[in-house]
Amino acid sequence: MYITIDESDRRPIYRQVAEEIKALIARGSLTEGTSLPPVRQLAQDLGVNLNTIATAYRELQKEGLLKIRHGAGAVVSSRRLVQQTDQDLRKTLRVSLAHLVLAGLPQQEIVEIVNDELGDLFPH
Repeated sequence: MYITIDESDRRPIYRQVAEEIKALIARGSLTEGTSLPPVRQLAQDLGVNLNTIATAYRELQKEGLLKIRHGAGAVVSSRRLVQQTDQDLRKTLRVSLAHLVLAGLPQQEIVEIVNDELGDLFPH
């Protein structure tokens, strides 16, 4: 499992870890039933506090993507988020698109970025 932490990213590290794991699940790199590294191991590998990884795993459990069994570790339980409406999903997308617009990117470049990301999530 390959996860990177960006020190210049303003998001908390636990959120970065959770988002990276979500992307791996979405891409199919982590499938249902796959065990994730133990909290201690992943924390050591990334050079972060083990509570940071535990928080990321708990977030993913709340979202329905992981099942955590104390002593047995975390396992990917689903490729679907728990109960998010179309409106919630669009809101998240709208915020991300607004960031790209506010960064000064032209519409065509934003479309290319979106298509590249979709290509990563839905490889041919």
